[in-house]
Amino acid sequence: MILELKRKIFTDDSTIGELSIDGTFVCFTLEDKVRDVKIKAITAIPYGKYEVIINFSNRFQKYMPLLLNVPNYEGVRIHAGNTKHDTEGCILVGSSKSLNFIGGSRVTFASLFARMKKIEKKEKIFINITK
Repeated sequence: MILELKRKIFTDDSTIGELSIDGTFVCFTLEDKVRDVKIKAITAIPYGKYEVIINFSNRFQKYMPLLLNVPNYEGVRIHAGNTKHDTEGCILVGSSKSLNFIGGSRVTFASLFARMKKIEKKEKIFINITK
């Protein structure tokens, strides 16, 4: 499975993108602001392709998607949330968007996570983050 995250809207507070699976739009994303120099917990991860696994998150106390080998980052996950205050470098997903906000996040995450769980036993999952 290939997740494609295209970053589209860049503000001083956040980055809004569109996530597709195998070329089909699935949802909107919200990340921290893209910066040239990383600032812990308030900078989006670098552009690139990352393998995604599903494992147990001690922080959230449940199984969640985790991006592997993100340079200079640890614990980057895909999860529910609405604003930059919910992300800390992770990728939030939602069904609607407005300035520095995505909505419908819990339902959107549940649907995406179910699709990922179905596939993970059959094939690897990757996310490709681009402009």
